[in-house]
Amino acid sequence: MSESTGRPRGSTGRYFLRAFQLHNDQVAALVGLQYTKGTLTKYKSVRKQAATFIQHHYGKPDVHVREITPAFIADFEFWLKSVKRIDHNTTMKYLAGCRKIVLRALRQGWITRDPFVGVSLAAKEVHRHALTETELAALAKVKLPKDHLLYTRDIFLFCCYTGLAYVDVKKLRYSDIVTGVDQRPWLNIHRQKTQTLSRIPLLPAAIDLLLRYRQDPGIEATGVVFTVKSNQKMNGDLKDIAGRCGIRKHLTVHIARHTFATTVTLSNGVPMETVSKMLGHKSIRTTQLYAKIVDRKVSQDMAEIRTKYGGTDG
Repeated sequence: MSESTGRPRGSTGRYFLRAFQLHNDQVAALVGLQYTKGTLTKYKSVRKQAATFIQHHYGKPDVHVREITPAFIADFEFWLKSVKRIDHNTTMKYLAGCRKIVLRALRQGWITRDPFVGVSLAAKEVHRHALTETELAALAKVKLPKDHLLYTRDIFLFCCYTGLAYVDVKKLRYSDIVTGVDQRPWLNIHRQKTQTLSRIPLLPAAIDLLLRYRQDPGIEATGVVFTVKSNQKMNGDLKDIAGRCGIRKHLTVHIARHTFATTVTLSNGVPMETVSKMLGHKSIRTTQLYAKIVDRKVSQDMAEIRTKYGGTDG
């Protein structure tokens, strides 16, 4: 028995965390080819949480894959939620990451049954906030006293007009701006999260923002469109800006992407398939979540006049 690991000397990947590490090493070798850095970071995080749980719950550094039982899964889920205070949907992602390792073990013949059979990994529906037309207009017109707030506001607006996520606008370069089939400027980027291609026709308001900052010092040298500060600092600025223009929603960078999907496109009649392609979604089912927001707004609007036009049956 190895004193450092608690595993038999010469053991292979039949131990869960060891198998997990082998998996992560393979993912790391394929970053940029098959996986993104974000995917590798996600799997590293899952393994770290699993390792902490195993040490805490079993008092040893690893467990055999046969010890990943329905009881283990239930205990791990409870520990993530109660001890680590992790929300339900993130917990489900951690469990799904663990299941991938279990399925590898099943294919290798190390176990004969999937312990996740019958275990629900369903996420709860998350209400995605987006700015209304009125709020978007207020944000665009608000007078801001400090240049750094103005710059943050304009980057946020650019994301509202293009649907870019934080990581995508941060790495956006002028070389990503191409001439589309209509002879107008388009964005042509691979999304950082999914590595899917997004081709987005630029609205006039987005082009105006590009031209506004085209001559910024350092832009010519780096080729980046915006010098984007950290997500945390951006969100801090947005909280200040929201207060200045009367927006009561908790404003974050990612709300810009939701705003593009709902207020800017779907609510203006852009087909869901088109929105899905511009957002770089791998599945239209992801885009349908935004359509629910639009339907909810339609329902609320109609409720206001339902009494006025109420009739009688028959």
